[in-house]
Order: sequence, then C-alpha cells, then structure tokens
Amino acid sequence: MLRSELIERAARFRSAEDDPSRSLSDCPALVLNADYTPLSYYPLSVWPWQTAIKAVVLEKVDVVSCYDRAVRSPSWTMQIPSVIALHDYVKPSEFPAFTRFNLFLRDKFTCQYCGSPHNLTFDHVVPRRLGGKTSWENILTACSPCNLRKGGRTPKQANMPPMVAPIKPTSWQLQDRGKAFPPNYLHETWRDWLYWDIELEP
Repeated sequence: MLRSELIERAARFRSAEDDPSRSLSDCPALVLNADYTPLSYYPLSVWPWQTAIKAVVLEKVDVVSCYDRAVRSPSWTMQIPSVIALHDYVKPSEFPAFTRFNLFLRDKFTCQYCGSPHNLTFDHVVPRRLGGKTSWENILTACSPCNLRKGGRTPKQANMPPMVAPIKPTSWQLQDRGKAFPPNYLHETWRDWLYWDIELEP
C-alpha cells in the first residue's frame, strides 16, 4: 500500500472481545516512554508480544494493560501485555534523520506544488545545476508530472510556487505530523495513551 493511501484509512479500536480469536502475532504491545507518552507515533511504537514479555521478566518495563490472552509454561502463567511503559526515560533526538520517508512525512505525503498524493518523488527547489543543495531546506515532495513540468527551473521561473516552504523539521514536528496517519487497527486498551482524531467504535 502506498504511503499516500494511509490518509484514506480510518483507524478503529479493536475490542478486547476479539482477542481470543486472534493469533499471538496480532497482540503487539504499545510502548510508552517513562512519562507515559508513546515513544513514537509514526511509525507507532509497538513491540511483538515476545519482546514485551522478555522486557517484563527483565524488569525493564511496567505493565499498564493486558490482552485477554496468556502464555503458559509448566511453572508460570503470564497475561500478554497490551501497553507497557519503560522504566528509564528515552530522550528523543531533537532532529530526525534526513531520509526519504521523513521528507514524505514532513510534506504529508502530498505534492507541494499541486497537492496530489500520487506518483510522489522529490524536487530540488533550487536546481542542482544552479547550486541547489540536497538538504531539508531545498527538497520538496513533488509528483512526477509537476517535477517534469518544473524541470531545471526555480519555482519562480516555472511559475509554480510551493504550498509550503521547505524547512528542517524537529522530531516533535514529525511526530505531530504522524498523528494524522494512524494504523488501521488499534486495541481498545491503547485508547487513553494515543491522541488521534479517530473514529471510535460504539
């Protein structure tokens, strides 16, 4: 699925009543920082159930909520955690890595010239032949048709002003952008820890 199509997906909370019918691989744990905020919104910070249980056994996390599922050995039984919180606070980096994915996320997976979410690529605002650099401040998300139309010109020369000037985002800004792209399914025990504009199940 294209990243741009995520915009069209409605997130729904999955009821705890669905737990027994799902495989263990469908029981990830939402990972919160020590301040009880998600480590990451996009991608959402989740661990596989095995990793979550190992962290519990090693006393690296607190269990906040559990699925209505359990794993057993001859000597013990443990409910599978659905929400866990780290004991030690992880300080996020101030600025995100300059990557293809992060650039698309900064620009909300849309062309910054026409608003299209399709056939996305990148455009140097000031072309490289004119000394333009490959940097946060000189790269925009553009669809292929707009990229071809602009060619090796500046936006002013091409009469194609971008909707938003490119900036170097902070990690907080990217995570805030990520709130607009929730996963398709969320467990109801995650409800109190996530802050999206989500269609809630009755």
